[in-house]
Amino acid sequence: MKILIATGIYPPDVGGPATYSKFLYEELPRHGIPVEVLSFGSVRHLPKIIRHIVYAVLLFWHARTADVIFAQDPANVGLSALIASKMLGKRFILKIVGDYAWEQGVARFGVTDTLDEFSVKKREYPPFVCLLKSIELYVALRADKIITPSKYLKKIVSNWGIPEKNIAVVYNAFDDVFEKIDETPKEEKIIISAGRLVPWKGFFTLIAIMPKLLKHFPGLKLIIAGDGPDRIMLGRSIRELGLNSSVFLVGSLPREKLFKYIKSASVFALNTSYEGFSHQILEAMAIGTPVVTTSIGGNPEMVRNEHNGLLVKPNDSDALVRAIERLLVDDALSMTLAKNAQKTVAEFSAPRMIAETIRILLL
Repeated sequence: MKILIATGIYPPDVGGPATYSKFLYEELPRHGIPVEVLSFGSVRHLPKIIRHIVYAVLLFWHARTADVIFAQDPANVGLSALIASKMLGKRFILKIVGDYAWEQGVARFGVTDTLDEFSVKKREYPPFVCLLKSIELYVALRADKIITPSKYLKKIVSNWGIPEKNIAVVYNAFDDVFEKIDETPKEEKIIISAGRLVPWKGFFTLIAIMPKLLKHFPGLKLIIAGDGPDRIMLGRSIRELGLNSSVFLVGSLPREKLFKYIKSASVFALNTSYEGFSHQILEAMAIGTPVVTTSIGGNPEMVRNEHNGLLVKPNDSDALVRAIERLLVDDALSMTLAKNAQKTVAEFSAPRMIAETIRILLL
């Protein structure tokens, strides 16, 4: 049994699908399953239409010797993977970690619906968004099996019209090991947030609440790690609020350096309004930094309010301020949440994820 992984990104690219694909590439052979990875990054330097044609040809060529094609998204690489699988008679497995059509709609075409609303509507959007929705549905309907990393995303995909029996939930794993939490309170107060700088991550609200927080914590710093299309506007917001010495956009960071930033922080805050399953939250929990995030998407599947983190509604400024202030002043609460979070992370083990993935791939 040989697996061909078709992925949009792969290291040195940064992101969940890149990390996941590399993990499978390293781990599956240890279970006697050869793996080959074909990343769209290998053709990204070509002109837009040409790159998709070239990738489809390369995928067809590499798929000849594979038994299963495992696509990491239904849009960028999924359609090519589906066509190759049908032409060659190969089994086709699809992983869905989000809704690319919705993301593009929000970022570029003025879509204001939530993902839940978007997932049940059909033709009420701009033509390009409708085209992406059609491609996602076409590919998903023809997959032999679909994997989602959360129950929430399983519900979203079933809203498209995919039978629930064809969707399996396999939680992502976290395999890094961290030292026991240092119980000495941090002297410098730092909030850290991380993610792609896009509208649904809620960074504007996080910046906007800083003046309130600074009234009680004058030396407080907010560090935002990541890059994306909103970076220029976020920088402008920081300057307009006079927060240049308190809020810092540090760009994309190597994983090890990001972990050091998270470890040094008093609070990890992710004010997101859309999250299928956040590996970033899982990393913060594993590192031992108390988490404040939103009660949406897959977040409540790993963060239980008042047990291993604090949950608030997206962009609820007052609730966000209260939650962060609680962690900044109450060291005992921070320590309890952090310790419980590290216990929770142990449930998302690599052996469990590999075993469940193999079971689906070899059916």
